[in-house]
Amino acid sequence: MPHEAISVFDIFKIGIGPSSSHTLGPWKAAGRFLKSLEQSGSLSKLKGIEILLYGSLAKTGKGHGTDIAVILGLCGEDPVYFDTECIDERIKEIRESKTLVLNKKQSIPFDPDRDIHFLFTESLPYHPNALSFLAAFDDGQQIAETYYSIGGGFVVKEAEETGAQTPVQLPFPIDHAGELLHWCMMTGMSINEVVMENELSWRTETEIRKGVEQIWQVMQDCVYKGCHTEGTLPGGLQVKRRASELNKKLIGQRRYSDYEGWITAIREGGRDFRYILDWVSCFALAVNEENASFGRVVTAPTNGAAGVIPAVLQYFVIFCDGHRQPSISQFMLTAAEVGSIFKKGATISAAMGGCQAEIGVSSAMAAAALTESLGGTQKQALMAAEIAMEHHLGLTCDPIGGLVQVPCIERNTMGAIKAITASQLALQSKPDYAKVSLDNVIKTMWDTALDMNSKYKETSDGGLAVHIPISLSEC
Repeated sequence: MPHEAISVFDIFKIGIGPSSSHTLGPWKAAGRFLKSLEQSGSLSKLKGIEILLYGSLAKTGKGHGTDIAVILGLCGEDPVYFDTECIDERIKEIRESKTLVLNKKQSIPFDPDRDIHFLFTESLPYHPNALSFLAAFDDGQQIAETYYSIGGGFVVKEAEETGAQTPVQLPFPIDHAGELLHWCMMTGMSINEVVMENELSWRTETEIRKGVEQIWQVMQDCVYKGCHTEGTLPGGLQVKRRASELNKKLIGQRRYSDYEGWITAIREGGRDFRYILDWVSCFALAVNEENASFGRVVTAPTNGAAGVIPAVLQYFVIFCDGHRQPSISQFMLTAAEVGSIFKKGATISAAMGGCQAEIGVSSAMAAAALTESLGGTQKQALMAAEIAMEHHLGLTCDPIGGLVQVPCIERNTMGAIKAITASQLALQSKPDYAKVSLDNVIKTMWDTALDMNSKYKETSDGGLAVHIPISLSEC
């Protein structure tokens, strides 16, 4: 099997919530379909389009905004820059006018209620997250293209090889944790230094630093906004936002007017264990409340687990004095590599592996990055990742009402705390005596995913999703 080259910026992608596989992935798939139409010169001849959503995309698509994402993707909007405040207005216009302007160029009749089909009882064999685009043209011709949203915003076209779009030869090819450790031992480099050398195959160091800085800025903005926004989350569950209230309680009478002032005010509160614990939870809650509200977040490695990395990184910046930009870049590079190893050896899709594939992976990523950032060795960093995942094995994905809210938001707080605990354990341990390697736990995670009943894989057919009596007024 050819080596799959995955960039830091494949793992960390700026997008819009609530789901990387059910929102961002379908959005990108729609964009790819548009591009194929333009390249073939057939966009101007298009007279109609239908979208078929299969499996998990159908069962939880409404709660995840899959239909909205596909529509905006067909409009040619970019999830990195599209104004999230305009989503409701744009979708309302399309529903009322029953017209879609493809790629901001070509108008066609389009009724979301008629032209988007949720095929609840049908799945395609390659992956549970499948969608097909059926296009009809003026001359009577028809074409169909099928895409799979395989987790973390990664999209594969039917019959397309994974990784085929980025045929890059890396100086240090890595598919397994053992290979990463081999390169570190052979060169004497840290994990983040090995990752940087690989990343230079795509872009310059200046571009890498700038890109990581942009990722970190979006994370900071998301945390800050989430900690200062009150109200109820959309979707009908009537889940009350908690980050803002917790922020007010923890800040007390200390005053600030911007993000930097806020960070200073948090530091002034001291370093009591419970105080720090509450802040880590607050940061994670804030991100995933924003995610649930169709806010702008960073896949880390997914939207549903987007709060873990920012929460742990904020902990590192505020309470471990890791505020220098090189430290933040090193953290992100190490975290991304661990995420890519999990993607290659198992999955980062909850529809394939349950929530262990999202919260578990994000916790492992954060644990490794924090450990190295605090001075741990390469072996200790990988040990921390293993510990974090080992204690997420078997975690199911059972979103109530198909919404990325309950239990998803709280799970980010738990993933962040477990990452910090795993890091501390690894820093106080000797990895040479460890009984379980990171590769062992990744293999175990994949075996667990294969054995897990499909009702616990982001279908809302099992677990909490069927045991909590609810009435969804808006879904």
